[in-house]
Amino acid sequence: MDESLPYRPNVGIALFNRDGLVLIARRLEDDGPEVIGPGFEWQMPQGGIDEGEDAEAAAFRELEEETGVTRARTLDAHPDWLTYDFPPYSGPPHRLAAFRGQRQRWHAMRFEGEDSEIEVSRASPGAPPEFSEWRWERLSTAVDLVVPFKRAIYAEVARRFRPFAA
Repeated sequence: MDESLPYRPNVGIALFNRDGLVLIARRLEDDGPEVIGPGFEWQMPQGGIDEGEDAEAAAFRELEEETGVTRARTLDAHPDWLTYDFPPYSGPPHRLAAFRGQRQRWHAMRFEGEDSEIEVSRASPGAPPEFSEWRWERLSTAVDLVVPFKRAIYAEVARRFRPFAA
């Protein structure tokens, strides 16, 4: 890993339902350096922060782009930036190749819609779909379902947002 490369600004969203379960979605395929290992295809919504965009606005935008969810409210935001490095990658050139990893600001949100409104297999304009399916899961279990290079962040998110979990 080239330590001189910057981290990409990013947000993560722990979307809780009324029962305190969190939304996770199954990744369709690797996304460049974000390699998915068998059994670790699940993750919470996340995505980049656009230039000039604040983290909370990015969290709502990414939540809608990746899940179709528009009815949610913020419960809490992690006060610190959490970082992870991408694993070694030798594939074709990729849009994330200019970064060593991601620096994330996590947001806990309460879903205020109906499950029928969630649609993770739709694509954002100009991008292929990232997910094939979704489900509600215990926050503590989500830590074990994500790729190992994100696991420390998920453990911290689970610790911080435990009051909202089932």
